[in-house]
Amino acid sequence: MYRQASGEWDLRRYSSEGKRGYVPIDGFGHPPELPMALRRDAMPEIPELSEIDVVRHYISLSQMNFGVDNGFYPLGSCTMKYNPKICELLAMNYSASSHHPLDPQWSVKGNIEIMGRLSELLAVISGMDYVTLQPAAGAQGEFLGAKMISAYHKDRGEARDEMIVPDTAHGTNPASAAMAGYRIVEVPSGVDGQIDTEALEACISDRTAGLMLTNPNTLGIFEAKIGEISELVHGAGGLLYYDGANLNALLGRVRPGDMGFDIVHFNLHKTFSTPHGGGGPGAGAIGVKSYLKGYLPSPMVASEGESYVFRHDLSPKIQKIRAYHGNFAIILRAYAYLVSLGYGIRDVSELSVLNANYLLHRLKEHFDVPFLASTPLRKHEFVISCERIRKDTGVTALDFARRLLDFGHHAPTVYFPLIVKEALMIEPTETESRSTLDSFVDAMIKVKEECYRDPDLVKNAPYSTSRRKIDVVKAVREPKLSWMMEGKG
Repeated sequence: MYRQASGEWDLRRYSSEGKRGYVPIDGFGHPPELPMALRRDAMPEIPELSEIDVVRHYISLSQMNFGVDNGFYPLGSCTMKYNPKICELLAMNYSASSHHPLDPQWSVKGNIEIMGRLSELLAVISGMDYVTLQPAAGAQGEFLGAKMISAYHKDRGEARDEMIVPDTAHGTNPASAAMAGYRIVEVPSGVDGQIDTEALEACISDRTAGLMLTNPNTLGIFEAKIGEISELVHGAGGLLYYDGANLNALLGRVRPGDMGFDIVHFNLHKTFSTPHGGGGPGAGAIGVKSYLKGYLPSPMVASEGESYVFRHDLSPKIQKIRAYHGNFAIILRAYAYLVSLGYGIRDVSELSVLNANYLLHRLKEHFDVPFLASTPLRKHEFVISCERIRKDTGVTALDFARRLLDFGHHAPTVYFPLIVKEALMIEPTETESRSTLDSFVDAMIKVKEECYRDPDLVKNAPYSTSRRKIDVVKAVREPKLSWMMEGKG
């Protein structure tokens, strides 16, 4: 069972008037004098605590966290895998982390070389010709890709204002395309969980700018008709965009560029084992074929002899997607990860697919798995449906997921993709052992048994976490975004 947290360190309980922690002093032993214009009119209403009280508060908070370092994180479609500590040590190295983006190029040659070499590795892995590391997240990369597609068609004198998106797409795909000014056209999946190519052909017109797709899709099913899909889209003058969220299933085996994709985005914070979640940090690098190089934002990293430099003279048709050059700490981690693996990158996809299918094999007799009859194998992830459990017991997928927390496992993704009712989306990644996977299976079967034996037990979960069941509706309608003293708000 998950170790119960000792409880949050109560700030109010230890607050008393006049308590102080560390006060900075100048060289003469006096606290610094603040200019009157910078002083508050009244003391802020925050707890008055000693330094040790503050330390204990934050240590208590850290003990309530759940992450890949202390538990299994089978978050479907997000590839929450273990982050090797050697990558963390390199990212903290002073020689790499102490520079400023505005430092002169001659003083950051090593940093630029790392960016250049990572770009080259990503290009080889994806089958692209050029890569930019600028975007700060996958969704920002998607937005950049959509804007590049728009600029490409504009240069050709074509008024294309529709972006095709499958019904299994990540939610950011239609959002990013809509932000770029497109009207979204949804194409349905067929009975095999893949894109219905007849429906796709009916969607395509002279207004089609492109198709945003991930392969394998969010059901964990490989789009075997990708060649036909590529021909349909390109035949109509559109471009093919690859969402890299599921790239972990293909590393070293299959390249999106060889499938016909024109643009690829990478989630360095998913696929290449760098920190992920909690709003950041992230990195959503973009790769393109050579005919789209002119649409990548400046500056680009380019090789000159045996060194690498920033090129600002490319006159891009798309302006910067963010300030400076990308999230360097994430870039460095991803580079260290790839260099340490070398050709072993093939093992990443092999083991992630093996682990997913092992879980599927053990769970398919206990849970409903959509499209299993037509497509018995999955890639790196799979989706089960709790719809029958909900009808029989009233326990929802969200209830089920919350109960899993009591067994020491983070909940899978819930209610996604939308085409599966009461969905639980599971991705074990390649970093988990068989014993961990077996423990997860045992917990899943146990919770299902509880649904039928004592549904209220599951509906009121979790019990062993630092916070009990959250009223998610109230949290959305009445958000509390700042801390206030008791009785003040």
